Amino acid sequence: EAARMAAEDPTVAAIAGERAATHYGLQVAYALIQDDPHNRTRFVMIGKQPGGPSGYDQTSLIVSVVNEPGAMVKLLEPLARHSVSMTRFESRPARVGTWEYYFYIDVEGHRDDPAVAAALTELGEKAAFLKILGSYPRAR
Repeated sequence: EAARMAAEDPTVAAIAGERAATHYGLQVAYALIQDDPHNRTRFVMIGKQPGGPSGYDQTSLIVSVVNEPGAMVKLLEPLARHSVSMTRFESRPARVGTWEYYFYIDVEGHRDDPAVAAALTELGEKAAFLKILGSYPRAR
């Protein structure tokens, strides 16, 4: 969208990929501006209808746990027991208290897959907070 806007207005610049520059006929001022050669940008599409299984999906969720010894081990145990693989695990401080965190997790599979559904049900029983952001096709 930024590249499209830059193409329409000469006072606007955009940070976009080379493909977007080519598509919109833009002049590239600076290429390869990332400061980490392994940088990956994630994009999100929000919709009112959940996407169905594609056969090559992942599911994103946010969880929190009570701050006590072993809480994360207990929380993640259902994923291991149901053979659901995590592909991302990140923590971010919660705004609700000191030493409280939200954990952003991606798992392989669709939330409707039997193993993922069973693991998420159990995870919900153990988590202080669980929000399933959605399931969607993984990048290949």
